[in-house]
Amino acid sequence: MKPIFLLGALAAGALGAAPRRAPEPLLNQIQVIGSHNSYKQAIDPKLFRVLQKSDSASMSKIDYEHLSLTEQLNKGLLALEIDVYADTKGGKYAHPKGLDLAPGQPPYDAAGLMQQPGFKVFHIQDLDYRSNAPTFKLALLELKKWSAAHPAHHPVFITMNAKTEALKQPGLTVPEPFTAAVFDALDKEILDNLGADNLITPDQVRGQYPTLEAAVLHRHWPTLRAAQGKFVFVLDELGEKRATYIQGHPSLKGRVLFADAEPGTPEAAIHILNNAKKDQAAIKALVEKGYIIRSRADSDTQEARRNDKTSFEAAEASGAQIISTDYYAPSTHFTSPYAISFAGGTYFRPNPVSTGRPAAAAK
Repeated sequence: MKPIFLLGALAAGALGAAPRRAPEPLLNQIQVIGSHNSYKQAIDPKLFRVLQKSDSASMSKIDYEHLSLTEQLNKGLLALEIDVYADTKGGKYAHPKGLDLAPGQPPYDAAGLMQQPGFKVFHIQDLDYRSNAPTFKLALLELKKWSAAHPAHHPVFITMNAKTEALKQPGLTVPEPFTAAVFDALDKEILDNLGADNLITPDQVRGQYPTLEAAVLHRHWPTLRAAQGKFVFVLDELGEKRATYIQGHPSLKGRVLFADAEPGTPEAAIHILNNAKKDQAAIKALVEKGYIIRSRADSDTQEARRNDKTSFEAAEASGAQIISTDYYAPSTHFTSPYAISFAGGTYFRPNPVSTGRPAAAAK
């Protein structure tokens, strides 16, 4: 029967039968490069020198800065990271202690934005507090404005940390905890300032499947065309914070953000494995099953200082759909040619690993 089938296929081709159209690529069938701590400005040099004297090793790890969110998106980056601190009453972070450690720094928050209630965006309370988008509302409005100016843009992934960690030094500000009510407010902030029409949410991916993970394993991601002009938010938290966000929302029903959920759980869709050199095989296996994975090309400035791209190369080969870097351009803080992009200087390409086959059919 096989020869007859082949002859039939050849005959159909000879008769001019239309070739079968390739299926449209899905959201999980791309690979993008984005930035880490995307809002971050450099620590003022006066304060940096003071902090460096007490802990030079730690300070070297945060000695970097970024362009504005708009400038990064204009360069072609398609993933950002935004850290948020809860500030329900306002004013909690209005006068960072670092201002008093090194006199003569530029004015901070001249517009009084930090006095207003709502989520604030910066790296480390009291120490690394200068931000290109000091409030989450401003960051969202900036994203919305850029998206409106580029309505056919590829989907943009936004990874978020809900910052609650207290620092070891006494006398420094202790962040507000992320309760269920605070997470509800975070969802509302995104909906109010970016808009539901600009989002891809867990509910949309889950559809009629019993769990979000079941939908993912059956490749129920939107097509790349359907995802144009939209944003995908991911909560990069584990333990109690992740559990609090999921509680009462099985399979993330009604939630805005995807969670960094372990494969094998109902909420599993997007997972974070930052060490691509160690986890390359595991990442590749998960990508082949249909999950979206975020990994990192570099961290703590170390790869950039050594001009070492082996982590990035491992992330590329693994098929991790989101690859984060602090260096989409070479550092201006130390001398190194290190900069991350795909071949040709791009930050987007078809995924080298993922396919359109449902997991049940994959070999």
